[in-house]
Amino acid sequence: MSQPPSDTVAPTATQPAQYSTEERNALLNLAHRAIEARLAGIELKVIATSAHLDEKRGAFTTLHLHGQLRGCVGYVFPIHSLYRTVAETAVAAALNDIRFSPVTREDAPLLKIEISVLSPVQPILPEQIEIGCHGLVVTYGTRRGLLLPQVPVEHGWDRLTFLEQTCVKSGSPPDAWQRGAVIEAFTAEVFGEIQES
Repeated sequence: MSQPPSDTVAPTATQPAQYSTEERNALLNLAHRAIEARLAGIELKVIATSAHLDEKRGAFTTLHLHGQLRGCVGYVFPIHSLYRTVAETAVAAALNDIRFSPVTREDAPLLKIEISVLSPVQPILPEQIEIGCHGLVVTYGTRRGLLLPQVPVEHGWDRLTFLEQTCVKSGSPPDAWQRGAVIEAFTAEVFGEIQES
């Protein structure tokens, strides 16, 4: 099994919230506006409202409709400012998640949005993985799979199942983590709107 050095320090979820209620609301509002603007064929100017939101961060935007997953797209690595990342991933989750048909203009106002702002990705040992704390990235050859920290909690998975399912997400065998795959982890600050069924 491919393992990182023994002095690897796994990311933890003990840090205080990095984003204020106002910043969270601004990002959630931005996600809605970005989706609605794209559906209406309007160009939305994406300019961060603060230096904090202008920092480069990886993030995922998850959409729910009537209590069901409707799309989830994100950037693992900090490519753009968080503000731009949320706008782009919200639109991509609404229109380009191949698991779902595109969101319609009628459905857009009913969407409930959840945003996961990612910490930097770091190597982790299998025994260091904490359910509810860590998200995982498994890389096996040219294949890469990612699952957010909230996924194993929602499904009631243990650590082994979480590892196996992340491998499967990459298109690899469930035991790829024991066959040389690189295991990395991150934490996420997750916030969103109350989901209604």
